[in-house]
Amino acid sequence: MTPGDTRRADANRRRILDVALAELLRDPDASMDRIARAAGVVRRTVYGHFPSRDALVGTLVDEAVTALAAAHAAGRAGAGDPAEALARSVLAVWPIADRYRLLAAPARRTVTSRGVRERLSPVREDRVRLLRRGLEEGAFASPLSAPALARVHEQILVALMEAVDEGLLDAREAGRSAAVTVLTAAGVPAHLATALVARASGSG
Repeated sequence: MTPGDTRRADANRRRILDVALAELLRDPDASMDRIARAAGVVRRTVYGHFPSRDALVGTLVDEAVTALAAAHAAGRAGAGDPAEALARSVLAVWPIADRYRLLAAPARRTVTSRGVRERLSPVREDRVRLLRRGLEEGAFASPLSAPALARVHEQILVALMEAVDEGLLDAREAGRSAAVTVLTAAGVPAHLATALVARASGSG
């Protein structure tokens, strides 16, 4: 394969992934035929890159997890205070999680919930360490253990994404609202959480 062929193959693969994400966001049950038509290629081309629908969805999940991990790390970089680190992490992660949110349904049917949890385990473990430090230092106050609190935070983010989809939450404010909600769930007083998120988002 020549370098030109490799570039074309890579571009085709990237286009198929981007189109597949868009189609799955519209319909979690979108078929490989539908994805191929939307991408402007024959089904054989899609299968040439991804041997099965599960493999295609699994690749999208891997990309989502990689992006989430990078956003989480970048968001909390340089923040020494646990509450500030948590706020910045949520603000950074929210756009990525929102972009990939509806992959949860097809992912559960393909890579399985356990597979998704395993892929996310490095991010979750880092979040647990941050929450544990905050609980020990008194930045957070909760009757829950750090692992349990991390799981609650994940469910809060999912619920808020659903609220955006249902028109219950303004999408433009959703990231900041998510960060404030996560902080208050960790025991940070609402007025302090709101001020901290305003500073972290550059609006305070």
